[in-house]
Amino acid sequence: MDTKICIFCHRSPRTRTLIPVRITLATIRDSAPRNSPLAALTRDYIERTNPFIPAEWTPLKTVPDLLALRARPASVLLLLDSTGRQYGSVEFANLLGSLRDGGKRSALLAIGPADGWSPADVKSADHLISLGPMTLPHQLAAVVLAEQIYRAATILARHPYHLGH
Repeated sequence: MDTKICIFCHRSPRTRTLIPVRITLATIRDSAPRNSPLAALTRDYIERTNPFIPAEWTPLKTVPDLLALRARPASVLLLLDSTGRQYGSVEFANLLGSLRDGGKRSALLAIGPADGWSPADVKSADHLISLGPMTLPHQLAAVVLAEQIYRAATILARHPYHLGH
């Protein structure tokens, strides 16, 4: 029997059963070309992540669509924003690991609309994350974030991907 251990599960204090933590990468765009090479790369990294962490990529059209996703129980919202904290790969993995260990059941990482997040959106976020001081095209930011989610999963699983082996 092939059993996989999810590094993004925590035990429920009541039932002692494993509860998976779901990672959602949300991108907000008026129109998202789903057949572009960058979209294929984003999907590829999310699919690579799934053996370690339940993960999905959800293109959205509006911020209210994002807020509907946030309604999941025990969720945490991480927004990409130029004013956010910059993390190294290991630090980012540790952040996701701490969310898991803190009992979060859903981590929603969102790349915002072209005109940026409103002050209310920023205030509602649990964490602000920056990929760096340069502005990236929307689809490229999605690829970078998807790869970093995958890298974080492999770091937490002690998989050799991060070390280049």
